[in-house]
This record gives sequence, structure tokens and C-alpha cells, in this order.
Amino acid sequence: MDALRVKSVEQSVQDTEAPEHRLRKDLSALDLTVFGIGVIVGTGIFVLTGRVAREMAGPAVALSFVVAGIVCALAALCYAEFASTVPVAGSAYTFAFATLGEFPAWIIGWDLMLEMMLGAAVVAVGWSGYLNSLLESLGIPLPDVIAGESPVFNLPAALIVLILTAVLVIGIKLSSRVNLIIVAIKLAVIALVIVAGLFYINREHYVPFIPPSKQTPAVEGLSAPLIQVMFGVTPVAFGVLGIFSAAAIVFFAYIGFDVVATAAEETRNPRRDLPIGIIASLVICTILYVAVSLVVVGIQPYQQLSESAPLADAFKAIGLTWAATLISVGALAGLTTVVMILMLGMSRVMFAMSRDNLLPARLARVHPTYRTPYLITIIMGVVVALLAGLLPLATIAELVNIGTLFAFVIVSIAVVILRRTRPDLPRSFRTPLVPLVPILSVLACLYLMLNLPVETWLRFVVWMLIGVVVYIGYGYRHSRLSERSPEDRRPTSADEAPAS
Repeated sequence: MDALRVKSVEQSVQDTEAPEHRLRKDLSALDLTVFGIGVIVGTGIFVLTGRVAREMAGPAVALSFVVAGIVCALAALCYAEFASTVPVAGSAYTFAFATLGEFPAWIIGWDLMLEMMLGAAVVAVGWSGYLNSLLESLGIPLPDVIAGESPVFNLPAALIVLILTAVLVIGIKLSSRVNLIIVAIKLAVIALVIVAGLFYINREHYVPFIPPSKQTPAVEGLSAPLIQVMFGVTPVAFGVLGIFSAAAIVFFAYIGFDVVATAAEETRNPRRDLPIGIIASLVICTILYVAVSLVVVGIQPYQQLSESAPLADAFKAIGLTWAATLISVGALAGLTTVVMILMLGMSRVMFAMSRDNLLPARLARVHPTYRTPYLITIIMGVVVALLAGLLPLATIAELVNIGTLFAFVIVSIAVVILRRTRPDLPRSFRTPLVPLVPILSVLACLYLMLNLPVETWLRFVVWMLIGVVVYIGYGYRHSRLSERSPEDRRPTSADEAPAS
């Protein structure tokens, strides 16, 4: 049962004050909201809209965004309470450690580490594709060997990762300022898409709004949603089931508000600012997603939408090439912030795990000047750059989604547990209607998880099994809470009590 040992909230907060681990507190509620928008508005709105409309939902993709937004809202209320109560880096990892125990926390941390690392690498590859497309329109395409469909090494993708790594090392405030500028650019582009597109909407493209169900190769075999396989339902796309299957995919578009929680230690007033940042970014992005998806399927039939650049190509189809160019610039800006904030979240999760000795403790060192976890940031930046340079552009949204939904389930359960075990803790934000809202959050997340393809579940299980092996081989024996390594434990009140 040592694997379920809990790290108290007080100990988690105390660890943040250690000089060698202290991060600089520079972020405000506005910074956190912009961070959330920066990572949420990216791949989902610029890429996934076309794919899910063509293959799963048709014009009803707007409803898929609404469904995913509702699921995220339930989880966001749980995150907001935890983030304001336990303002410590690590997000779901830290929350799980304070309620469910060390092993569940390790599993969540291991899960988040993979999702953010792979997500950042693949989004960087997408960034390279948009850059090459923009340069081609200007008559200066990059050589295929470094930026084509199948480059030997994707140099632009690797370079953008390394540049953003340097920004993250220099400091969280610089990162937030860079993010603010880029977010302003892409929000202006999205406003352009909505306003300009309104004049070219053809109402006939909305009929039928929910296309009739039918079998398609996209949902056959291992690509079929698990829930349809479990209950022996013939896998279908479109129709009502297609809306929910699409919601499980476009859920990727909302990943980001949970990353806000990883910056808890670098927030000036986390008990007030974290709930604002989490909820505000989610609400703003939900409105933008629904509006953009309605405009895009309105100006071009959903069957003709591009999968790689649906927004830009839709405007090209109606002759607005100038708008398509601006959209490409906005997409570059959007994907830049996604890469940066995924790397930020990944480094903070690993920082928290290293501080607990579940990963090598030396990785938790903070830069003496910039007060950032520079060793972790640099190492992970190099790893992500190599992955971005070598990985082909493939859709891993489903793998990222299942990991994030799993984390949401854990956080929702943990809110109820912490209410019962520590009712005395000060909570500046309280999740309403506990335990109803957390229960609804768990059920909604599990339902979306079951709508993900079978192959996604298989990959997820394999990665989790690898995590179990690593925990048994390293984390359990080196943990600061382990009696086997007392030299790594901080003194507790019991340790300091005089012997009788």
C-alpha cells in the first residue's frame, strides 16, 4: 500500500518555498487567460474542423464542439477548485498525489508527459507545413528534403521548437508576453474568418444539418469507436452517433485550460487568478469554435473541406486568396503558441515529478537568474525538436485526447475525495453542486473516451504499462516519501518531535 501514500497539501505547498525549487511569480489572471486561449486556439480550429466535418459529423460539427465544450466545462469547474486550493506546479499530477496517492499520481504524470511531448512535436510539424505553404504562395518554397511531404529531417519544425525552448528558459513573463502578441494576431485572423465568411454563406450547405448515418472506411476495423464495438453496433459515421464520435476528436481543440493549472506556482494570486484563467479561456474559445465551424461549413460544402488547411482552402475556393494568405499567417501564429504552451506544461509536470524524486531530482533545479526549470526545459526541448524533425505528420489527436480525458476523470474524482478528507482547507473557488458536477464530469469524460477508436485504446494501454514498469523500477524506490530513501525526505512534524 506504500504506492498509495499521499503527499499532503501542506507539504506540496511547502516544497514550493525551497530556494532550489522556487519559481518566479509573474503571472496575472490576464496572462493565464491568454495562455489558455493560446494553447486552445490552434490545431483544433485550423485543422480538425475540416477532418471531422468530412468524415464524421457534416455541418453538425458545430454541435460536436458544443458537446466537447460542455464536457470540458464540467471538468474545468473541478480544475478551478483544485488549482485555487493547491496552487502547485504539476496540475492533475499534483492533485492526484494529494488525494489518491503516489502511484495514481505517477500514472497521471506519465500520461501527461507523453501527451504534451508528442502533441508539441506533431503540432510543430503542422507549423512547418503551414510555413512551407505560405512560402510557396510567395514563390520561395523550401527544399523537399527539409520541409516537403516526406522530408529527411523537418528543419523548420525542429527550429521553431528550439527557439521556443530558449523563450521558455529565459522566463515565464517573456513567454507570456510573446504569447500575448501571437494570440492577438490569431484572434484577429479568426475575427476576419467569421466576419468575412458571413457574406459568403450558402444556406444550402447546411442541408441536411445532420447527415444520415452511413458506414465509411474511416470508422471500420481498429478505427471504429470502442463503444460501437463493445455493444455490437455496426460502426457508422454522421447521424447523432457521428456528432458524439466527432466530439471525442474535436475535444483535442479544447486541450489547454488544464495546462493553465501547471503554471500555478508562477501566478501572483493563484487562489483568485487560476479559476478566472481556466474558465474564461474555455468560454471564449467555445464561442469562437462554434462560430468558425458554422462559417466554414456554410461557405463550402462539408464534403469538399480540406483536411490539412480547411479554413484557408475554403476561402481560396470562393476566390478570397488574400484572406487565405492571412489565415495561413494566423495558423502559423496559432500553432506557435500551441507548441510553446504544451512544452511549458510538459516541463512543469516533469518539474513536479522530479521534485518528488519520482524522476531524477537533479532535473528539478531552477535557473539562478531566470527562476525557471531550465534543465528539464532544455532536455525536453531537444527531445521534442528531434521528434518534430523525424516524425511524419500523422494525426495523434486521439491519443492526446484519451490521456487528457483520463486526467479529467481523476481530477473530478479527486475533488470529491478532498472535500471529504480535508474539509478544513481554504477554497477560494468551490465547484458547485458537489458531488453532482464531478460525477457528471466523470461520466461525460468516460463516454467521450469510449467514442475514441479501438487502436487509440490499445496505444494508451501499452504506454500505461510502460509507465508502471518505470515506476516500479525507479520511482517507487527513489520517492521522497519512501522509507527506503530517508535522506530524500523533508522533515515532517513527526520527524522533528523530540524523542520521549
